[in-house]
Amino acid sequence: MEECGVRFGPVAALRGVDLTVSAGECVALVGPSGAGKTTLLRLLNGMVTPTSGRVLRHGRDLAGLSARELRRERSRTGFIPQDFGLVPELRVLQNVAAGRAGRRGTLGVLRDVVLPAAATVDEIHTVLERVGIGDKLYERTDRLSGGQQQRVAIARAINQDPDVILADEPVASVDPARARDTLELLLDAARSQNRTLVVSLHDVELARSLFPRLVALRDGEIRFDRRPSDVTPQDFTDLYAIAG
Repeated sequence: MEECGVRFGPVAALRGVDLTVSAGECVALVGPSGAGKTTLLRLLNGMVTPTSGRVLRHGRDLAGLSARELRRERSRTGFIPQDFGLVPELRVLQNVAAGRAGRRGTLGVLRDVVLPAAATVDEIHTVLERVGIGDKLYERTDRLSGGQQQRVAIARAINQDPDVILADEPVASVDPARARDTLELLLDAARSQNRTLVVSLHDVELARSLFPRLVALRDGEIRFDRRPSDVTPQDFTDLYAIAG
């Protein structure tokens, strides 16, 4: 990202953001609510167009890509939104299969959702086993707990076989122990395949203890970009201070 700014009407969501994330890096975005973390993730995924500056993926400006090229780039990114983005009435198998829409095309994904091949079922079951819910393969998604739905969303992202995983507050609604387990699961999924992982978090202690790089935002600007060992308590105090 080079000098990226994003405005929604009169509101500046991001201002002059410069950020480089290398292949295989694991980064935590921290900062108060409204700091711009979600907008930054959506920029990285090509879901939002910068008002100023540019976003490069593999050296290519996303704004200069055709619709087809942009879909191809986005298919290489597993995105986990805050609300998980699942279809409640579908079975877990179908929700995970739908994650490959960008790679398989509409007809291919419809086939996987309606009448999946045995090999597809086996692949998805393996991913679900990896996230600890292999026994929920044929369960309706709306019958799962919030934590289980969260794991379905993670499985869907992993099943895309992406180069990049972006997760927007993936542990905001779970207890601390489960939050740590979930983040370790995401980190393992990234590191085992040299995937890039960028996660927005509200829990600073989890971010400090698990991620090798912290990027802090406030008021749409990057306030610091450092290793956890280089961040002081005062840095966090200033980051979360209530404006007077």
